[in-house]
Amino acid sequence: MPMATAVWLVENTTLTFKQIADFCNMHEVEIQGIADGEVAKGIKAYNPIISGQLSRDEIELSSKDENRPLQIKNTDIKISSDNEQKIKKYVPLSKRQDKPDSALWLIKNHNILKDSQIARLVSITKNTVTSIRNKSYWNYNNLNPKDPVALNLFSQKDLGEALAKAERRVKREKKEKDKQLKINSN
Repeated sequence: MPMATAVWLVENTTLTFKQIADFCNMHEVEIQGIADGEVAKGIKAYNPIISGQLSRDEIELSSKDENRPLQIKNTDIKISSDNEQKIKKYVPLSKRQDKPDSALWLIKNHNILKDSQIARLVSITKNTVTSIRNKSYWNYNNLNPKDPVALNLFSQKDLGEALAKAERRVKREKKEKDKQLKINSN
């Protein structure tokens, strides 16, 4: 990615090689090679303005003053609020196999989650999750555990909330069990 950004900056700006090298974490000689056409042959230029790394104003300011380094744009990530309702989104046919794979990943990596929690997170039925857990799912041998957060089936925040809820449930059940043992021993 830095090489592609450097290619774009060399082709489309009047910045010095040092400014481009500093911004892309590369050496000035590499930037010189890009300008001469000896380095980065076949690399498609990557526009840092479209990607939100730089603004046109930033490039113009640095073009006028060759001692001024380029400043990457500060981009804040929007964290969704609790008030927002979940919108069911269409899952393409090619991605539907990821749901059982994700359920298997959750079962293997977070076994304190109840089947109903996994079903709610992954948007499949509880019976499907139960059959995967019992290894009686019709296509169990072809399942490959895949991280559902990486597959964008739900957010890391959703997983964290579900795990916190499961941990509270486990603590509560343990407390009740200890209480029962204490009553039975008296």
